[in-house]
Amino acid sequence: MPKVGTTITLIGVGLAKIGTEFVFNGPTNECETCKLKNTCLNLSVGRRYRITAVRGNTKHDCALHDNGVKAIEVVESPSIVAIDPKNAFIGSKILYKQRECSNQNCKIYDLCHPQGVTQDEKYTICAVLDDVHDNCTEGRVLKLVELRR
Repeated sequence: MPKVGTTITLIGVGLAKIGTEFVFNGPTNECETCKLKNTCLNLSVGRRYRITAVRGNTKHDCALHDNGVKAIEVVESPSIVAIDPKNAFIGSKILYKQRECSNQNCKIYDLCHPQGVTQDEKYTICAVLDDVHDNCTEGRVLKLVELRR
């Protein structure tokens, strides 16, 4: 029986490892006729998940994954994000606003534009981690935090 807060879904056999994190991107055209689509497509598009358990050894055929898919248990993962330090307090709720930045080659670009975090959605700061040690190319001072929906 899955633990509270977990969801059972399917993932490619090669990816089915405890601790693996992924962002669910939604269905493809091949999914439309699949008999397992209700189990496979039961996650929220754009969210980050972490595998907490692999359920058995049964493999199912899949049009996308050459080696098939397996049942797994997932939980929604927290995201590590760089934000303005004046908003970085454990337990505070924030409305996430992605920073405008045109420098995609910046070392910290992915921390300011994290996958799995949705613009204008409410998140709770679960941990304040550290100052951002790599300099923002736009001169901003930033703090790393862990966000949960």
